[in-house]
Parts: sequence; C-alpha cells; structure tokens
Amino acid sequence: MSAKFDLLVIGGGSGGVACARRAAEYNAKVAIIESHRFGGTCVIRGCIPKKLMMYAGEIGNTLFQTGNFGWVGLEPAEITHEIGTWTSQKNREISRLEKIYENLLKTSGVKLIKGSAVVVNKNEVKVGDRHFFAENIVIAVGGTPNLNQISGLENALTSDGILDLNESPGRVGVLGSGYIATEFASILNNLGIEVSLLFRADLPLKGFDKDVRVRLMNDMVNNGIKVHPNSKFHSIEKTSGGTQVRLTDHTFHFDTVLNALGRSPKVEGLFAPGLSPAIGSRGEIIVDENNKSSIPGVFAIGDVTDRVNLTPVAIAEGRALAENLFNKKSLKVDYNEIATAVFTSPPIGTIGLTEETALKQANTTYRIYESVFNPLKKSFTSKKTKAYYKLIVEDKSDKLVGAHIFGDDAPEIIQTLAIAVKAGAKKSHLDETMAVHPTGSEELVLMRRPSRVING
Repeated sequence: MSAKFDLLVIGGGSGGVACARRAAEYNAKVAIIESHRFGGTCVIRGCIPKKLMMYAGEIGNTLFQTGNFGWVGLEPAEITHEIGTWTSQKNREISRLEKIYENLLKTSGVKLIKGSAVVVNKNEVKVGDRHFFAENIVIAVGGTPNLNQISGLENALTSDGILDLNESPGRVGVLGSGYIATEFASILNNLGIEVSLLFRADLPLKGFDKDVRVRLMNDMVNNGIKVHPNSKFHSIEKTSGGTQVRLTDHTFHFDTVLNALGRSPKVEGLFAPGLSPAIGSRGEIIVDENNKSSIPGVFAIGDVTDRVNLTPVAIAEGRALAENLFNKKSLKVDYNEIATAVFTSPPIGTIGLTEETALKQANTTYRIYESVFNPLKKSFTSKKTKAYYKLIVEDKSDKLVGAHIFGDDAPEIIQTLAIAVKAGAKKSHLDETMAVHPTGSEELVLMRRPSRVING
C-alpha cells in the first residue's frame, strides 16, 4: 500500500497537529502519523494531566484549612486522597481530549495514520509495510525521558508512570531539579506523600532567577519536602521493599522513585540506516530558522529540535512552517521574551532577564524592584508562604526587561506581563496604572522604589 501527499507530519502532538491543520486549511493534501495517542506529550502524559494532579493537591490543602474559615463538620484527620480515583478521572478526561484532537484533524481533512514511522528518504516514509510519499516531511515527535544518566535508571518511574498510579506510595524519591522534578515534588507532597528531592546542583531550576530559586527551595523544606542538593548519584536498584537510590556517600530507600532528570529528543529509529539529518550534541535534529533539516524537504519542529521545549513554541513553529510552505509566507518564530511557568506550590512565573543575566550585559545599568508580602488568602491558614515579586528595569530606557513571580496565580499574572514586556512597556507605564485592590497583582504597580541598582 502506498499514497502520496503534499505534507507528511510524523508526530501527533500539539506542534504536529497545529502544522497539519494549518496546512490543510490551504488545501494541501496532508497526513499525520502517530505511534501512540493523538495529543502528544502535553495532552496525554504531560502538562495537562500533571496540572489536573496539581489541582487535586490544591483542593486537599483547601480542605485542611476549612475550619480556619468557619466551616465545621470536616475533620482534617478524615481527609485522605485516593489516587486511584484521580487516575480513573484523569484517564476519562485524557480520552475525551484525545478524541477532540482526532476530530479536529478529521474535520480539517487530515488523514490519520497509526503506527511507527521510519523516514526512508527525503520523500518517503514507511509505516509497517505501508509506504507514504510527500514533497514535504515534518518531524514533530518530541522527546523522551533520559534513561542513561545513572546506572539502573530504568528501575525508576518516568512522569508517564507517576500519572498512572492506582495506589499511593508512602515514600517517593524524585530525581532532578527542573520543571518536572520540582512540580511533581510539590504535587506529591500536597497529596500527602512523603517526598525527597535529590539533585546534583546546589539549587533547583537552573537558569531561573536566583532569588526565586532560593525561595522555592526554602519553601519546599518548610512544607515538609526533604531536599538533598549536591547529590552524587551512583545507581538505582530494585529491592524487595521498593527502590533504593545509592549516592556516593549515602543510600536512600523509597517505595517509588521518579526519574525527572530531563528529556532527550526522540530520534532513535526514526531514520532508515544510512539516512540521517545533522544531529547536535544533545541528540537534537539541527534546523535553520525556517525549520529545515540538512535533508532537503525534511523539516523538524518542537522538542525534537531542543530549542525552546514548550508546547506553545511547538505550536507556533508548526503553524509558521505550514504558512511558509502552503501560503507563500516568510514567517519566523521569535524566541525572545517567552514567558514560562513552573507549577510548584506556590507556582512560579517568569519572563525576560534574570538578575544574573542582567549582570552579564556590558555597560548597562538596571534597577531591581522587589515586593515580599503575605497573601490575603493565607491570613487564616497555617501555611504562611510569602509571595515574592521582582521586576528588572533597564535604567536608561526605563523598559521592563524582566519579571519574576513566586506566589499564587503567578502563571496567570506572568501572561499579562509577557504582553507588557513584548510591547516594550516602561516602568513609568506601570507606575501610571491604577491598582486593582485587594489583589496580589497590584504589587506590580505599587513598587516605586528600587531595592538596588546593578551594573552589567
């Protein structure tokens, strides 16, 4: 069996789906190939189910505080979380979303092909014993958990597995210090699970503003997470009672271990022997600004290129590529000033320069504004985590060039600030804006005196 298309997309995640649908809008003959489930990492086993699990923890925290707000009849000792019930609910919701993705593709006129794809040459893809041909091939297969960093790492769960638990483990060791590690450490802790976070660095979330990193780690400790920085991993081994993590100087015993040591581009087995695009040091497919690989007619978008590994970025890349191929555009994705969020407890929102990167900007002066306060919502509760807001302003231009928030609703607030930063808003614009009171976000327009001035 064979068929010919204008565009073949390999990978049914957010980026691939966006690319396929946009191309079909311009009457291109399009097919999309997926080996697992349409929706990809984000929808099926990533940010969507992870955030649903985060909500479960937040609801639990609220229930524990009901008495402080005058609600009676609900005893904290009676509150338990049945993770199997959550998993069943999650599975139903993810199946619903998967069907939505499939229907969106079908109604757009995109042909859906299930199976594992192998690129045979620049115009041919094999799926089992079927051959498909296209003028353009797009690789949008995303990434896969790293499994080769520590001996025995295959004995740990990945984020896929931690989202499918039917019984709550008593003790979980989380390995890593990035998005996945810090988020799941917070989530599992909020579900009443004993969590230990082990990582190689001295602080979590490398690349984020140091003040935020310090506050996050201190808050984790205050909320009962056992934090072990500067861990030197040796091996992970299954035992009769669970899983042990051996460091060079200590051994930890857990019921379950979560591998959150990052992800790598999913390239293995994707190309036939003797055919390969240029591959970078991290295993990524190297592409130019137009997402072209070194193989003519073969493009790559999303996490498989290991540029900015965020779902909205993959979607933007996919749509831009389709516009360029089938609508005679010359679009290029702007990777500057991309806001991001970390769904810890409380969450983090960030955009632009950190104080550390600002110090590296030669011959430039910056003003740093900070606000630390107790959120009104926490007034009656036992958790007194202080919110932290930080703005970085280029002194000469008065432009807002960085914003970092650690506190409730940080992801929602940072989206609005991203517009301000992208538009080149000045600190004076914030000063001239009336506050919305009482809110946490009003602090953004009330920080009038800089905490310090720094020079790059």
